Parts: sequence; structure tokens; C-alpha cells
Amino acid sequence: MAHVIPIEDPADDRVSDYIGLTDPDLRRRREHAGDGDGAFFIAEGVGVVRQLLRSRYRVRSLLLTPQRFAALGPDLAGIDVPVYVAPQEVVNLVSGFPLHRGAIASAHRDALPDAGAVADAAQLLVVTEGINDHENLGALFRNAAAFGAGGVLLDPRSADPLYRRSIRVSMGHVLHVPFAVASPWPGLLADLRQRGFEVLALTPAADAADLHDIEWQPRQALLVGAEGLGLSEAALAASDQRVRIPMARAVDSLNVATAAAIALHHLSGASFRHR
Repeated sequence: MAHVIPIEDPADDRVSDYIGLTDPDLRRRREHAGDGDGAFFIAEGVGVVRQLLRSRYRVRSLLLTPQRFAALGPDLAGIDVPVYVAPQEVVNLVSGFPLHRGAIASAHRDALPDAGAVADAAQLLVVTEGINDHENLGALFRNAAAFGAGGVLLDPRSADPLYRRSIRVSMGHVLHVPFAVASPWPGLLADLRQRGFEVLALTPAADAADLHDIEWQPRQALLVGAEGLGLSEAALAASDQRVRIPMARAVDSLNVATAAAIALHHLSGASFRHR
């Protein structure tokens, strides 16, 4: 069962995982220090912590206010890790900002699976190129979970899905949707095609195929790029089809997560009808 440990001093070494969460340089140095069990990530909020406790990731510890400890009590019954309980003001001092959610946890980073293994287990994939906004990435994972995508493949320039903000925006679904780094890039797109995937590149280009005209295929991969730059010419050339979402003439594009949600809804709807 959980080991409940009261914390009164924000400088207590036992809560060092949670120090300075708003300092990006400190976070990167600390969370990626060493290999194996030395690398970890942070999950924030009662709902996200619940998702973490139900995921495959190994929890290191939790830091909770008394109120959040009471809320999470039933979820902690079978957890054999330290649960640090501290007053709200101590939690704020440790984290470096007013952590009104009152619940944070750290968990071990696992080695990423091979991109081919993630692809082989999926019928519908999301593939990203240059998605470096953590909120957009978190929303993409939430959309992937909502519409039944079996995995997300990220090019080497895309952001870290296990960054605290990405996990929070995804509502914890990052912790359940398999993901891997798509390397080499964009060579992996050719590999997906060899594995039987139709690669659909989402673009606002006027000469792209209308999304509504895209027919269901047993295996499809939706390729999305960063806002502004969009997909590279190399990625577009490696795709089977370029696809656009029809919209009013006064609007040239959508937020990448919104566009992906629309496209995934269309593709997953066809998939569900064929099951």
C-alpha cells in the first residue's frame, strides 16, 4: 500500500522531483538525467494522476495536498510508492507556482518502442512533422484516443509528449496511446507504405483532394505538420495523397489539432462502419 509521508519543508530532498517545475532548463536537466530509472516525467491534476495510476508507467512518487489526498485515496490503495502530503503553501513553494490542482506525480520514462512495432499494432495512425507546441501535441493525443488511432509517430523535431503541459492538455491520454519517434525522417513514410498504410498528408493546398472524397482503407496514416510552416515538400512527396478540409474562403487553415480531429473523425467513422 502507499507510504504516506507528511512534508513540511519545501527544501526536503524527498520531493526533489517536483522542484522548479516552471524552470525549463532545470526540468530538462533533471528529468532526463542518466538512463533507465534516472529519467522521469511529471503528471499534474487529479484526473491526470488517475490516468497515470491506470497506465503502464511506473510511478516514482506523488505530492498531494490533504484535500487531493482524500480525493485520490481509493486510487492509491494498491500503490507501493511514497505519497508525500503537504499543505498547499508548501506544494506551491516546491513547484515554484500556485499549483491549485494540488496533485502531482512523477513516473519513470520507459524506453520508446520501435516505430515499426507501433505501426504494426495499429490500423489508424497519426504521424507528426515538426509539432513543437506542447499544447497542440497534447490535443493531438487526446484526439487520437477519441477517434481510435492505434498510435502516434513523431518526427525527430516534434515536441516531447511526456512534457507536463502536453500530458495535462491530453487529459492523460498521452499515457495510453502508444507513440514512437519516426526515424529516419521522412524515410519512415515509405516504410509505412510498405507495411500497407495509405499515407494521407493534411494540407490546406487548394489542389489537394477533398477529405469527404477519401475512401476508407484498412490501414491509414494521417500526416500533420506544424502551423505556419506546414508539411515539408519531402514529407508531401512521400505521401500517397494530399488531403484538405473544405472551409470558407476567408479562412485559409485551422489549428493543427482541430484539423486533425476533423480528419480523424472522418477516417475513424469509416473504419467503425467497416468493422
